[in-house]
Amino acid sequence: MDSKDIVPKDLYRDTPVRYLGYANEVGEAFRAIIGSKLVLASYGVAVLYVCADTTDKTIKTHQEKSNAPNRTIQTSFTAADTLIWQMLASVAIPGYTINRICAGSMWFMKKNKAMSKINKAPRNMIVAGIGLAVIPLIIHPIDHFVDVLMDKTLRHYRPQ
Repeated sequence: MDSKDIVPKDLYRDTPVRYLGYANEVGEAFRAIIGSKLVLASYGVAVLYVCADTTDKTIKTHQEKSNAPNRTIQTSFTAADTLIWQMLASVAIPGYTINRICAGSMWFMKKNKAMSKINKAPRNMIVAGIGLAVIPLIIHPIDHFVDVLMDKTLRHYRPQ
């Protein structure tokens, strides 16, 4: 294997730092227990992760394209692509999905005669458990959906 074939590890996608992008999903799962302010803080962590990854990819593109005549355009495209992809795939869509799953679970538990007898604290823990259990199931389908969406829209305009 040639040293050119070795792909360096991406700090934001190939290490545990990646889990910071899931902070808002964990926050949404625990919403009934921790309240809206801490959920909002979890979104802050996820958005900081997105901004850090976007900055990293933008700087790397700027350095790699140092001799390219359209360096600014390529760098700007990378910034936009990374920011939009990450905001959709790491923050907006999964956060909304977990929020709705937890809200639906809570609604079902309150409407179901047997489940409605469960006290509030255990009910909230069950809903949080459902939310946490669903996170690994939604990640890859959402990532794939956002890839397809980006490939069919913005990425058609990728500068060469």
